[in-house]
Amino acid sequence: MTPAKAEFTPPAKEKPCPCGTGKTFAQCCEPILARQRPAENAEMLMRSRFTAHVARNFEHLHRTYLKTSKEPYEPDPEAGGTNWTRLVIHSHEPSNKPDHAFVDFTAYYQENDQELALHEKAEFQKIDGTWFYTRAVRQGPAPIRATEAKVGRNDPCPCGSGKKYKQCHLK
Repeated sequence: MTPAKAEFTPPAKEKPCPCGTGKTFAQCCEPILARQRPAENAEMLMRSRFTAHVARNFEHLHRTYLKTSKEPYEPDPEAGGTNWTRLVIHSHEPSNKPDHAFVDFTAYYQENDQELALHEKAEFQKIDGTWFYTRAVRQGPAPIRATEAKVGRNDPCPCGSGKKYKQCHLK
């Protein structure tokens, strides 16, 4: 027995855009999906790609992914969709290379009765004035970095013995 497909309702022009900017769909992502204007930066392309998932506009996903952008789009009649619920952008950072940027985001989706999350840091590239999604740099949240400096070999031992660290606990 196969599970029933989630009911699909496309975004409405006058409703808030699924990407979470607070603008209406008509003011935000719809013109990008309809090719009426390009995404001005990597974050807006990410937002439009999330909205394309919500709207099940797989052609937009195909043409904005660098690897498939030059290939003709062939719709898959069997393609279903995930019930995406919301998008949170954590950061939008330019790269040290020109026309490259990174977007760290969490996309939430509904599966059965729970909301699950997909956390990713993605790389984007601008070619001839057009932004493309290139790849996922990291899946999951960023690694936790130590906030305290490491104890050096010749520093006093943190145990309070009065000895140098190398002569006390380094061994």
